[in-house]
Amino acid sequence: MSARADTRKETLSSRIAAQLRASILRGDIAPDEKINLDRVREQFATSVTPLREAMSRLAADGLVVFEDQRGYRVTSISLQDLDEIVRLRTDLETLALGYAIQSGDLNWEGRVAGALYKLTRGERNGEAASDVETWQRAHADFHLALIDGCGMPHLIGFCRMLHNLNDRYRRIFLEPNVGNAYPDEEHRRIAEAAMARRADEATELLRAHIGRTGASLRAALLARSPRESSK
Repeated sequence: MSARADTRKETLSSRIAAQLRASILRGDIAPDEKINLDRVREQFATSVTPLREAMSRLAADGLVVFEDQRGYRVTSISLQDLDEIVRLRTDLETLALGYAIQSGDLNWEGRVAGALYKLTRGERNGEAASDVETWQRAHADFHLALIDGCGMPHLIGFCRMLHNLNDRYRRIFLEPNVGNAYPDEEHRRIAEAAMARRADEATELLRAHIGRTGASLRAALLARSPRESSK
């Protein structure tokens, strides 16, 4: 296969993975729902190979699982899973932020400031779905900008994966409440402490921020699925 064909296949599998990832994170494809590969293949007019490569990426991200004889389905949600995600995200993201504060240069500070501006100026509860999607992207970009100065690609990759997993719960359970302005103040305080190199303050603020969202998600999950409280 030529290099050009390899690039086309890579681009197509990336596009399929990106669109399916967005649909899963939005909750358009529900937890535990089976992914119809024939339907996806027809939608993208593609062969099996790029599709399976896309599914492998989503499985590596923890968003889908493969079951023998049954194929791929969207990963389940549960209280135990949420608790693990929040705990790991808290530990790894604060660790990465601490390293970023130590190692980040002025360009990193500029990226943090720019991401904060886009986040706090963005529309979160407009009627158009594009408004919400714009804020969602800005929110993810802000959290990644905070840690990208750490200079550790593997750590950043783990944090990105955990943020996506956490984001799926947030978007399924807390979407009606995204208009709450309080997180904007939390984001500002975290960014200001980080850029001022106040590591202890910044990491504690980030820890509290992730924990507060996690607690809200936990309550929302229990309210929707009371049986989780007995697990």
